[in-house]
Amino acid sequence: MAGKLKREVGFSGLIFASLGGIIGSGWLFGPLAAAQVAGPLSIYSWLIGAITILFLGLTYAEVGPLFPKAGAATHIANVVHGNLLGKIWAWLLFMFYIAIAPVEVVAVLTYANNYIPGLLVGDTGLLSGPGLISSVVLLGFMFLLNFLGIRRIANIFTGLGWWKLAVPVLTMIVLVVFSYHPENLHVLHWHENVHGMFVAVASSGIVFSYLGFRQAIELGGESREPGKHIPLAVIGAIVIGAIIYVGLQWAFLVSLPPSQLTQGWTKLSFSGVFGPFAAIASLLGIGWLAVLIYADALISPGGTALVYATSAARAVVANGEVGAGPSFFTRITEGGVPWVGIIVAYVIGCVYFLPFPSWQKLVGFITTISVITYGIGPIVLLQLRRSLPDLERPFRLWGAQIIAPIAFILSSLVAYWGGFKALTYIFGTLFAILIIYGIVYRIRGSRAGTPLGFKHITWIFPYFLGLWVLSWFGPKVLGGQGVIPFYWSMVAVAVLALISMVWALKVTVPDSQISEYFSVMNKEGVEL
Repeated sequence: MAGKLKREVGFSGLIFASLGGIIGSGWLFGPLAAAQVAGPLSIYSWLIGAITILFLGLTYAEVGPLFPKAGAATHIANVVHGNLLGKIWAWLLFMFYIAIAPVEVVAVLTYANNYIPGLLVGDTGLLSGPGLISSVVLLGFMFLLNFLGIRRIANIFTGLGWWKLAVPVLTMIVLVVFSYHPENLHVLHWHENVHGMFVAVASSGIVFSYLGFRQAIELGGESREPGKHIPLAVIGAIVIGAIIYVGLQWAFLVSLPPSQLTQGWTKLSFSGVFGPFAAIASLLGIGWLAVLIYADALISPGGTALVYATSAARAVVANGEVGAGPSFFTRITEGGVPWVGIIVAYVIGCVYFLPFPSWQKLVGFITTISVITYGIGPIVLLQLRRSLPDLERPFRLWGAQIIAPIAFILSSLVAYWGGFKALTYIFGTLFAILIIYGIVYRIRGSRAGTPLGFKHITWIFPYFLGLWVLSWFGPKVLGGQGVIPFYWSMVAVAVLALISMVWALKVTVPDSQISEYFSVMNKEGVEL
């Protein structure tokens, strides 16, 4: 490693990094997707998503500043349950972070198709040949910007952040002023919409949107005052994002002309126009707002793509630091630019431009994998409280013994609401990674006398298999067999989460090993 990351990011850079991750393609597509699934109850879907992420965010507000390193989430998983879980989590986080920027680029091109026809194949939402080339070039531009260095990137985050806040707020105000139909909120089918209210949290881009809160934590290794700024940035970004998204969903519901709802919410669509808010603005004759939204459709998800391109490069660095990937992943220039991470993240990110499913289905998969990986935070918080009660904590969460279990239950429920197909794919990937590391250990690790650490991850088997089995027997709306009623399946998931959390806390690495980790970090000069 020729250089190291530079601590040049202030509070504004951190909070706008998180807000930049939150306010992206979610506001351009999420309200329509949520309304189709949950109808007027989609407002509550955004509230449920916000509460879930706020509970998770509160746990990370304490844990995050304790790991002020690039790709902090990877290190968080590594310290309490050992190298094996750290490596598995490193690859899952690797998949998650690298996927977001391409998804946001596709969102840009989806809106751009309205005025540059031919970027998409018909109404499929899939990229055409010209669209594929455009996406590769645009993603490359986002990653190239990272060579400017973190200080300039943070300034870009701040500048884009004000725009990304202003346009959604202006949109909701203008639409409601021009078209206000509160009677739309009574077009409701209770049974379907109540179930849909929960399903939409995972499948309609809701939690996907809020997940950007973690950007402040991932940039902790480049924060000037991580202990002070990270908690404020995380909680502040979640609260601001929730206010904007709930307001946008309400504005979308009440500004729709009632004639659009003759076939109900599930059939709601806008022919010939990609993007619900631009479509409504066009229907209402507000041409200037439609133009503004089309412009923001380049800037808003483009800015989010830049945020996640930055975090993806840091995730590659962390992947190398914990030994999940090759050591050259950690190479950094003298100017503090993780150049290998940038190149690796870009090359793999281009794979996501292949003809995968629509935006909505892809974000459902990403949501499931992200809440599973983020769910480690509450467990780490409780274990560190027990192992290192006297460790100096820049932020100490009040009521952690209650908040952490609730956060883990909520993250488990969101993963469950992602559906059987998403869980099958993710768990299959996870166990494939585990088998690969088992084989590698047999060939190399056992000879060196290095323990695999299998006993520290035994809790993940009943947890993951339990979620999968409950999903299989669960309601048909989630892809299950319909054996277990919807609400009883949620109770079962909550019980499974609590049992798994207790198990996870019983099989952690020894306290002395955790203490040694922080001692080494202090010797390396990492300041909280």
